[in-house]
Amino acid sequence: MEKAKLIQLPPPDIEGGMTLTETLARRQSVRDFSPEPLTLSQVSQVLWAAQGFTDKTYQRRTIPSAGATYPLEVFLVCGDSCVEKLPAGIYYYDLKRHALMLTQSGEARRDLARAALGQGFIYEAPVDIVICAIYERTSGTYGTRAERYVHMEAGHAGQNIYLQATALGLGTVAVGAFNDERVIEALRLDREYRPLYIMPVGRPAQV
Repeated sequence: MEKAKLIQLPPPDIEGGMTLTETLARRQSVRDFSPEPLTLSQVSQVLWAAQGFTDKTYQRRTIPSAGATYPLEVFLVCGDSCVEKLPAGIYYYDLKRHALMLTQSGEARRDLARAALGQGFIYEAPVDIVICAIYERTSGTYGTRAERYVHMEAGHAGQNIYLQATALGLGTVAVGAFNDERVIEALRLDREYRPLYIMPVGRPAQV
């Protein structure tokens, strides 16, 4: 793994925007993406929705967690010239600093798509958000019940990504069909991380 490089994200916008009712009505799964690049602000907003802090004391996040054990970790896979001012690479979302840490430079979307049974839209989307879990954080408190709670939490994060993407005029789809070990290899992850979701994000292609 390369020495991490920190890229500060723009602060999330927590006021205004599309109403929740309208966002729910418009939410849909998108698998055809435009090659148009995203802005760093859009990426910032979607990552914050998935797992960001909602107060300055780091006590609350955008999603609930059983016993506040917070087992989820979020990674961003970005293609070349796909996000303004963000080089291609694999990034870890550092939620306390609301920043991206580059863990591996270069194009990795193709390897990720291959790990996901060849689903081409994973490569075609400008970015892919990968939600992983470290189960031990929750199992230490809840034992065998932890797996259920972790999966509930992943669902909360996935829905937040759907809704935030919709509110920004973007699209996404929750992908669970992949080979876990190959995703770990594609992202150069430590073995404690277990991938749960791949969510490509981009502008919907014009039909």
